[in-house]
Amino acid sequence: MWRYAGRRALATVPVMAVVALFVFSLLYIAPGDPAAIIAGDQASAEDIAHIRASLGLDRPFLVRFGEWVWQVLHGDFGTSIFANLSVAHMIGQRVEPTLSLMALTLVFSVVVAVPLGVLAAARAGGWLDRVVMLFAVLGFSVPVFVVGYVLAFVFALQLDWLPVQGYTPLAQGVLPWLRNLVLPVIALGTIYVALIARVTRAAMLEVLGQDYIRTARAKGLGLAPILFLHALKNAAVPIVTVIGLGVALLIGGAVVTESVFAIPGIGRLVVDAILRRDYPVIQGVTLLFSFVYVLVNLIVDLLYTLLDPRIRQ
Repeated sequence: MWRYAGRRALATVPVMAVVALFVFSLLYIAPGDPAAIIAGDQASAEDIAHIRASLGLDRPFLVRFGEWVWQVLHGDFGTSIFANLSVAHMIGQRVEPTLSLMALTLVFSVVVAVPLGVLAAARAGGWLDRVVMLFAVLGFSVPVFVVGYVLAFVFALQLDWLPVQGYTPLAQGVLPWLRNLVLPVIALGTIYVALIARVTRAAMLEVLGQDYIRTARAKGLGLAPILFLHALKNAAVPIVTVIGLGVALLIGGAVVTESVFAIPGIGRLVVDAILRRDYPVIQGVTLLFSFVYVLVNLIVDLLYTLLDPRIRQ
């Protein structure tokens, strides 16, 4: 297992190298002159030259790329052009809201979607199966921001049950922290629940047709042990796969959700940076999100070895 884990970990190195090259190249592949765009229409040639120098655009690409990678490896993502603050410091200030939103959404989605998919497969063709599949289609089709606005209008503006926007740090209490995250988690989790439930149902249907399941039923084993102890364990690989791949949905959806509910997280930070063309911030956040996605998929690969020992070969 350790040899397999080592191979998979080493395989992430070239992936991150390619990602780093692409992220750094944003300055060079962006349409127009980034320095002129940042400086504005009224800027002088000296202002543009100063910005070009601060961005390193006046130096050879490979030299600047090597220096940037060395800085990143030491935790230095550069300095924001507009805020004049360290990008790492700005990300550190925003990481708690985004991490809270994504972690709660992940837990909520798995806890809701997996049982739904299992029960839908157990009652294939019945009313429960049809309801779950209808929800899966609608949940995967409706954009996150539409779900967010509807939830905010109904539960925040009309019923006044929950806050419509903002974020309360966990240090100020668990209940206020949860109250601000309930609507964003449901909005972001809708598409994730739909995806996981659909894949869980398909994987369970395939497993429930196997001979050992029929043998377990013939021995008089109850439905719940058959579904959750025998069938679900053998259907876990595709479910874990889609959970890992779905992290990309969480990352992209977090940007939209934080904008809808005015959560001061990394998503809002990158949106503001894009609007102002603050390239160091865009580069730092993009690289961080890419690293998280690669790390999650590495963890998923390692989980495969626990779920299916044949993968270790």
